[in-house]
Amino acid sequence: MPHAPVVIVGAGLAGYTLAKELRKLAPEQPITLITADSGALYSKPMLSNALAQGQTAPTLVQATALAQAEKLQLDLRPNCSVSAIYPQQHRLETESGELPYAQLVLALGARPRQLDFPGAELALSVNNLDDYARFRARLTPGAHVLILGAGLVGCEFANDLAASGHAVTLVEAGERALQHMAPASLSLRLQNSLQSIGVQCHFGSGAREIKQLEHGYAVSLGNGCHLNADLVLSATGLIPETALAKSAGLAVGQGILVNDQLCTSAADIYALGDCVELGVSGSSQVLPYVLPLMQQARVLASILSGTPSRLSLPALPVAVKTPACPMVLCPPDRNAPGDWHCERDDSLGAIHHFLGRDGGLLGFALAGDACGQRRQLAGRAPALLE
Repeated sequence: MPHAPVVIVGAGLAGYTLAKELRKLAPEQPITLITADSGALYSKPMLSNALAQGQTAPTLVQATALAQAEKLQLDLRPNCSVSAIYPQQHRLETESGELPYAQLVLALGARPRQLDFPGAELALSVNNLDDYARFRARLTPGAHVLILGAGLVGCEFANDLAASGHAVTLVEAGERALQHMAPASLSLRLQNSLQSIGVQCHFGSGAREIKQLEHGYAVSLGNGCHLNADLVLSATGLIPETALAKSAGLAVGQGILVNDQLCTSAADIYALGDCVELGVSGSSQVLPYVLPLMQQARVLASILSGTPSRLSLPALPVAVKTPACPMVLCPPDRNAPGDWHCERDDSLGAIHHFLGRDGGLLGFALAGDACGQRRQLAGRAPALLE
């Protein structure tokens, strides 16, 4: 369909980064971007540390939809959801009618993991700008917030809320914070740092019930402990958004399955960002972080502009935005054989290497002043995809 546009569904970091990179390479390429939200440009990773900086939802907006449409020369369709994809006909069904495409890119992101216990719907989650606005509207000065989940986002919110003058209780069903990303000693270092700024931590038992009280909420844990809070915030992880792709007959696993050219199982349909599951050489992985997304956008822009390209991903460390205990983590594959080894651990910082059975570096974790070694160690760690 030579006159049909490249259509991007989703105006998050993935969708807008792809549009920007494609526009650089193909100035005349028609691009249509469809999004169910307002289309405002903002940094989603900033949501978990915006409070201490005094940021509100409006101040987090970096550019309006209109400004983005003009800057990138897009046909931008905000507040418009896509109800169906017809791969054989190369068209979409949207709230504003049918839309043909030459190539379609799904940048659908991920949704919060659904909790399954009585009263779970009473917990808030913050996964986009509108969520953050609702959270801020209900957050009163000095409010006590109970956070479910001590992963990356839960720990960042705990630090941010405590630094903003709020009482914080952090509840984690697992045995420690960042359990799947950091060695035990760094988890303890982070826990101690959060506790030093007033965060109360409960590990080893998750929530089993939330009840609304006249003022606030009562949260019961699996170990019989009962906690009260003014607000409950769920940060128990994200699930790639796959429903639209699945209904169109595309192959999905944990995410929308793509190869190293970001191709889905349907011709001329691609996907990138938090919604994808990258399947290469018999294995697959979900990469829900900013740096892999940026790499994907550059490769896909090249492909869509007519230059063949394949995705390669070096080791990409993740910065943990917890000022009480700054950390950089580059965890190994969960199935990697090996062990964590402490190279340094003192009051100023820490360095931990994950070494394979042959002594090779498969991952690392840094804290404090050692965070500056991220580039050096990333150059030694194995690539995510070559």
